[in-house]
Amino acid sequence: MKLLLALLLAFQTSKTLIHPPIPKSTEDTVAIIILEKPQSQQEINQLIRPYKDVKLRRVFREALDGFSVQGSPAAIARLAGGSKQIVNVSPVTQYQVEAEESIKIIGGEEVRSFFNKKNERLTGKGVTVGVIDTGVDYNHPDLKRNYSGGHDLVDNDRDPMETLAKGKATIHGTHVAGIIAANGKIKGVAPEAKIIAYRALGPGGGGTTEQVLAAIDQAIKDKVDIVNLSLGNDINGPDLPISFALNKAVDKGIVAVAASGNSGPNIWTVGSPGTASKAISVGASTPTLEIPSLLIEGSREKLRIQPMEGSAKWAMDRSLIVADGGIGRKRELKNVQGKIALIQRGTLTFSEKAENARAAGAKAVLIYNNMSGGFMGNLDTHMTLPVGSLTKGDGVILQKALKKQGAAARVLVSEERDRLADFSSRGPVTGTWEIKPDIVAPGVAINSTVPGGYLSLQGTSMAAPHVAGACALIKQAHPDWTPVQIKAALMNTAKPLASTGESTAGMHQNGYYRTYEQGAGRIQVDDAVQSTSLVTPSSVRFGKFTAEGDIHKVVLHVENVSERAQRYSFTIPHQVEGLSWRFPLSFTLEPKQRKAVAVELTVDPQLFKGKIHDGYLSLQAGSAVIQIPYLYVLAEPGYPRVMGFDFGEGDQPGQYRYEVYLPGGAEEFGIALFTPEDYRFIGFLDSRTNVKKGLIRTEIPAEKLPEPGSYLVKVFAKKANKEDFIERMIMIKKEEKD
Repeated sequence: MKLLLALLLAFQTSKTLIHPPIPKSTEDTVAIIILEKPQSQQEINQLIRPYKDVKLRRVFREALDGFSVQGSPAAIARLAGGSKQIVNVSPVTQYQVEAEESIKIIGGEEVRSFFNKKNERLTGKGVTVGVIDTGVDYNHPDLKRNYSGGHDLVDNDRDPMETLAKGKATIHGTHVAGIIAANGKIKGVAPEAKIIAYRALGPGGGGTTEQVLAAIDQAIKDKVDIVNLSLGNDINGPDLPISFALNKAVDKGIVAVAASGNSGPNIWTVGSPGTASKAISVGASTPTLEIPSLLIEGSREKLRIQPMEGSAKWAMDRSLIVADGGIGRKRELKNVQGKIALIQRGTLTFSEKAENARAAGAKAVLIYNNMSGGFMGNLDTHMTLPVGSLTKGDGVILQKALKKQGAAARVLVSEERDRLADFSSRGPVTGTWEIKPDIVAPGVAINSTVPGGYLSLQGTSMAAPHVAGACALIKQAHPDWTPVQIKAALMNTAKPLASTGESTAGMHQNGYYRTYEQGAGRIQVDDAVQSTSLVTPSSVRFGKFTAEGDIHKVVLHVENVSERAQRYSFTIPHQVEGLSWRFPLSFTLEPKQRKAVAVELTVDPQLFKGKIHDGYLSLQAGSAVIQIPYLYVLAEPGYPRVMGFDFGEGDQPGQYRYEVYLPGGAEEFGIALFTPEDYRFIGFLDSRTNVKKGLIRTEIPAEKLPEPGSYLVKVFAKKANKEDFIERMIMIKKEEKD
């Protein structure tokens, strides 16, 4: 018997639900301590000696000045408050792992015909890329000639092989390494770059802040040229230890590339380390794809299908009946033969649902989300029938059609390219309003190496290594360029992507995605390698304006990196009432000359009515046009303390999950359960203290659930004596699994 959790419609009750205080945790925790300046191990030992309940774990020398400790929350709090030498204390959090056609799109194939000053083809030769991930299968025939050693920060040895244990095996790091530098049956972006593997994520693809920091620390010691982190969490904040560490790596000459996350399409979803200011944060775009849509006969409803990786092609020459397949258990699929099976997400894996439907004779499978929005999916093996996902809203529309008169539908297929992937996390960064991601790269249907073969996967995890490989090509062509210059070359030459209207935050008048959704746009590495001018910073934020109006100034550094003099002039942005710009006059730069120029923006709050405005500053640089994304804000929204609660079954039997967004963090956060009849408190489904701002997404095991029945939940967050809450009703019922 398994418990099945179903979220019912939102329910508001007029009675206030009173929950008791969250009990203080007594369990030991691990925290990262950041110091004001470097200290020896003897000095660190002396610093923590008065705190008997605190144990030193690791000392960090390169990635940041600090160390990790283990102890009770109370003891760590005393340590944090007992020394002026400590500037930041951060709890250790969990991090998860988040080609030919895609390489053509970014100009990678064309680059292979370019030569550097040594008359070498641009293949990444002589450049070293550190892959901080789940390890690498260094015996793979497409990778073994590029592999140059590594470190295992999980088992603390020098063997960074992927986890091979049955049930916990990983493939992620090998896939990422192949996108960067595969050199065999398939070719990566930089097929002659060297790969150093850092296994920071262990069985199942999970790891901690401490392990990732240790990997960054080691990569700095190893003097890699580029480091790729296709991993992350859902905390949207600029001040996490890994963000600090990546910024320091850049200061030491290493190009840092980080995935922005797979929590889109809503804004504010970019997660650490994709929030690191100096890193290159990468979102996901689509290569050329055939995208199917479902047209319900007798209506104008056209539902977009997101094909799952491993699915057969959606090519159907006739209409088919859609049949309800429950959540995909065998007994629920008795009526799907010759039909499209409509299945709700949850309880079973995508592959289990699809295989059960195939065995029952279904012609295709549609899995609709049990939380708001859509989702991407990867099947464990290649399927012989089409499998795709629908948003929760589209699934509900289809279910209603089934209940009314049954539904016949046909599949229409159209070609799409250079679209922002729905799952790609958006910015901006909370608190700083910084534009993230910086750029986007192909991250859908990416074929690459895995232990024992090849597999197509999708995610910003696949987009980031396209950028890491591109950086290797630029580094080979321009070995004297700094990480800031390499980042500028990619951003200055990126192609802003046009929106088709799905953007959650709306789109500009010129039809493009917002800057805080795509940054500068999709990379064009062939243009980046041939850059003749560089502008830094490559994106700008003008800050937040007051209600009385304000003048904000940013300084841009324009550099002529060509061999001839070039003329520069700014184009005035589209006129918006209440906004006025001041740009420098046209100017000329001689070869290798650099100039600082000021751009001013003035807002009249009596005329300008918007809360946020963004776009691209356009600089004519010789014969090229450089577009610099910008963002400014009139007034920061008055965020509620808690928003966006959703709950549903996990993708494994016995797993359940919730997600909720805390825009400003919380001193106390919890999900309290009550009986709906008398509002009696039952207990906490989850509770935490001192939670950082951002999205929380957590798996809830079956043993933490109460007895079957209907319950009210109060999701609350308290900070600075203000408590906001959301109330919902859930029903817990027993249900058997086949």
